Amino acid sequence: TSTFSEYTVAHAGCVAKINPEAPLDKVCVLSCGASTGMGAALNVAKPKKGSTVAVFGLGAVGLGAAEGARIAGASRIIGVDLNSERFEKAKLFGVTEFINPLDHAKPVQEVIAEKTDGGVDYSIECTGNVKAMIQAFESCHDGWGVAVLVGVPHSDAVFQTSPLNFLTERTLKGTFYGNYKPRSDLPGLVKMYLAK
Repeated sequence: TSTFSEYTVAHAGCVAKINPEAPLDKVCVLSCGASTGMGAALNVAKPKKGSTVAVFGLGAVGLGAAEGARIAGASRIIGVDLNSERFEKAKLFGVTEFINPLDHAKPVQEVIAEKTDGGVDYSIECTGNVKAMIQAFESCHDGWGVAVLVGVPHSDAVFQTSPLNFLTERTLKGTFYGNYKPRSDLPGLVKMYLAK
């Protein structure tokens, strides 16, 4: 489900019925961006209360991921973006700290490791840039860190990292639409929005 409309022709398996009271101009963001990010946090990363989460990319998907981390109870949510103008809005979605990689001489994963005593518990990459994907994975803490790749890279992109990053028990996961099943889960997301 990537489109909300009044009339369309679609296979019944691709349609989700939502509460007619829901304002379409508001819940339309649940069709992809915000729900993809929120699902990446809640359904895939599954941060524990009090954990540290880094979100790479603070567009619609990244803000959804930050909101999911906030709902899950993360105590620190670090927003990483090349555009510092996004930082103020990201505060509304639970982001507590910000890093613009352009402001640092060293790689952002090293900056994050220094700020978090070794790395974050969870990272969620929402840009589709393979360099950011590698940074997100390498910013996770040895022994338990989990990185979730949400953004879609160019088909020729190559993800390259040291095998030691896996041997030290970092986990790498991917997701599509935040692991939500649109037909059964979208009505619940709309209900959550209406209850807010």
